[in-house]
Amino acid sequence: MSSHPLLRRHRRLFLQGLSVPVRIGIHDFELKAPQRIVFDIELFVPLDNTTPAQDHIQEVVDYDFVREVVQARVARGHINLQETLGDDILSALLAHPGVAAASVSTRKPDVYPDCEAVGVQTFRAKPGVVW
Repeated sequence: MSSHPLLRRHRRLFLQGLSVPVRIGIHDFELKAPQRIVFDIELFVPLDNTTPAQDHIQEVVDYDFVREVVQARVARGHINLQETLGDDILSALLAHPGVAAASVSTRKPDVYPDCEAVGVQTFRAKPGVVW
């Protein structure tokens, strides 16, 4: 992902492989218990606003924020679709004033025995973000 155009003026923060039990799905077998969802999340933050001068966490976007957004959405209860889950998380991430763009990937690694995972990835940028 190092060639992503947003990286010309932005820092890429990422949370990779966050595994969380989620009540998600539409099939009968999915409704019986939470399923493991694995999240890969990228945030693009402007370099001008997140280059720490004093080496303080307040000068950057804290990684804890990303985990908290995921946990807060999961805590709201059952969701039918991975697309909706990803969109909800993206909206919350983009509400942070320091985040210019974000990507959320969700995957269900335990749904089908004949494939590694099924998933969705969505990318969104705030209006006016320069590519």
